[in-house]
Amino acid sequence: MKIAIIAWGSLVWDLRTLPIKGDWDNSGPELNIEFSRVSKDGRLTLVIDPDNGAVVNTYSAQSKRSDLGDAIADLRDREGTVRKRIGFIEVSNNNNSRKEFNDQIDVLENIQAWCKKYDYDAAVWTALPSQFKEQTSMDFSIDNALGYLRRLPKSAKENALEYIQKAPKEIVTPVRSELERLNYKL
Repeated sequence: MKIAIIAWGSLVWDLRTLPIKGDWDNSGPELNIEFSRVSKDGRLTLVIDPDNGAVVNTYSAQSKRSDLGDAIADLRDREGTVRKRIGFIEVSNNNNSRKEFNDQIDVLENIQAWCKKYDYDAAVWTALPSQFKEQTSMDFSIDNALGYLRRLPKSAKENALEYIQKAPKEIVTPVRSELERLNYKL
């Protein structure tokens, strides 16, 4: 089984132990992505966000694994998350993560079409939700995201801005565009 790993954030520059064949390619499926998740260390991280995200080409790489369960476990371990937060689809039988975890954002049709185009049998991706409002008590907006970043302690702010700057240049979101306009000075 040929399995794609789909990425748009830190996986691209920090594989850790995630086993892939070759390098990342910027021809992944188009998804709505934004810096709208507050991580444990306070960074705003990239997630699929159909309400606030910009449509961007994601990255893909082939997993070294040929078993879908193993590829899911690899990504779960790399992301330090639970199985519920790993999306997957198996093209031949439409087996997918939303059948088990229906609160995941539905990107299945888009990813399945992409898999067929690039001759993948399956794909896995990180399915962490945006939880900006839950973490900050504010609706997500560019102004609220920048305000959140401004209020971070200096070292946390530097870490958060470094993450945004390290994100692949093709991942252009509303928050990133505004930070670039401000030359990352908050």
